[in-house]
Amino acid sequence: MRRVRSAAGRVQLGKPSSNLFRFGDRDTGRGARRLDTSALDGVLAVDPDARTAEVQGMATYETIVDATLAHGLMPLVVPQLKTITLGGAVTGLGVESTSFRHGLPHESVREMDVLTPAGELLHVTPDGEHADLFAAFPNSYGTLGYAVRLVVELQPVRPFVKLTHHRYPTAGQTTAAIGELTASGVDFLDGVVFGAGEQYLTTGEFVDAPMPGARISDYTGQEVFYRSLQRRPVDHLTAHDYIWRWDPDWFWCSRAFGVQQPLVRRFWPRRYRRSDVYRRLVALDQRHGASNRVREALGGTAEEMVVQDVEIPVERLPEFLEFFHREIGISPVWLCPLKLRGDRSWPLYPMEPGRLYVNVGFWSSVPEKPGDPWAHNRLLEAAVADLGGHKSLYSTVHYGEDEFWAHYNGDAYRAVKRRYDPEGRAPDLYRKVTGR
Repeated sequence: MRRVRSAAGRVQLGKPSSNLFRFGDRDTGRGARRLDTSALDGVLAVDPDARTAEVQGMATYETIVDATLAHGLMPLVVPQLKTITLGGAVTGLGVESTSFRHGLPHESVREMDVLTPAGELLHVTPDGEHADLFAAFPNSYGTLGYAVRLVVELQPVRPFVKLTHHRYPTAGQTTAAIGELTASGVDFLDGVVFGAGEQYLTTGEFVDAPMPGARISDYTGQEVFYRSLQRRPVDHLTAHDYIWRWDPDWFWCSRAFGVQQPLVRRFWPRRYRRSDVYRRLVALDQRHGASNRVREALGGTAEEMVVQDVEIPVERLPEFLEFFHREIGISPVWLCPLKLRGDRSWPLYPMEPGRLYVNVGFWSSVPEKPGDPWAHNRLLEAAVADLGGHKSLYSTVHYGEDEFWAHYNGDAYRAVKRRYDPEGRAPDLYRKVTGR
C-alpha cells in the first residue's frame, strides 16, 4: 500500500468517455477534484502461455481485443461495445454471449491495483488483505475506488465464428431452448426478441474456416447485423467481427438516427458508425431535451427513455416477456443467458451461484404517462423485483433508498465503504446512481 494523494476534498474520475445512461451523474461530482486518467489506457503485457493480460483500467475493450487477438486470445467475456473500459466493466457489470459459460467480466480478474477515495493505492486479490474490497468492487461504480491495473484471464480463439439462428414462436419454447443450448457445448449464445411470436437464439462456434461455399459476412458496411437473423439461418464472421457485431449499429439503436436507411447509410462515414458516436448524440439530446421539444411542438407527447438491462431467472423469462410486451412494448429486445462462473457470489449484486439467468436488454423510448415522466421505469423495477431478478445500475434508478439497499446489500457495502473511504470523498452508491 502507498498513498498517492492526500485524503482531503472530494474526488471524481476524470474519464474521457462514458457508456452510462445516467446523464445527471456529473452533478454528483460538483466541486470534486477530477483525477486525470488519460495515461491509463494501455495493455501492459499479454502472456500467451499463462493466457493472461495485464491491462490498465481505462483501456477500452477495443484496445484489449486488438492486443490479445494478435496472440490468438481474447478476454473470457467481451462486452458488446468497443469503448467500454475494463475498469468500467469490472466496477460496473458487463455481459455478452460467453456469459452462460464464463459469467461476468469481474470473474476473470486475478488481481487489481485499486486507487481508493482515501488516496491509497492497494494491491487487491481474491484472498489477500483486501479481499473484502475485491468482493465488493463489482457493481460499486467507482464509489469504492478506481482500478488502475488489472490482470485478467484469456481464452483461445479460432479465426472464424459460425453462427446459427434458431427461430421460436413462443417465449416458453425459447426458454426451454436456452436450457438445452447452454448445455450443448456451443461457444456463444444470445438472442433477439422481435415480438411475442418471433424470437431467435443465436449459437456461435469457433471454426478454422467457413463451410465450403459460405460467404464471410461484413456488417460494418451497408448490411445491419440484427436484420440478418431473420434472413440468414447460418452465417460466418471473422472472430474480430463477431466480437464487435453489435457495435456498428449499437445493436439496433442506430435506426433512431436514420443510419439503417440505405441512402443515409451510404453517406454516413464508416468511421462514425460506432456506438460511442451514437451515445454522444443521445447525451446531447438528453441534456437539452431537443427531441421532446420537437415532439411537443408538432402536437405529440414527450417520450420517456427506457434504457435498461435486467437479469431474470431463466424460468421466469416467459412471465417477464409477457409483462414487457403488454406494458412497455419496445422491440427488439436482446436476450443473453448468464451464470456465475464459480461457486462464489458477489455481495453488491447477489445472484445465486449455479443458477441460470437471462439478461434482457431494451434501449428505446415510449410515450410518457401524463404527470409521471418515469412511470415505465418504475414499473419495470417493480416487475424485476417481483420475479426475483436484478437490475443493472448503468442507467436511471428510481428505487427509494431503503428498497435500493435491500436489493444491493447495503450492510455489506457500508462496511467496505467505511474501511476504504472513511471521509466520504466519493459519493455512496445510492447517491451516485440516483443523483439524489
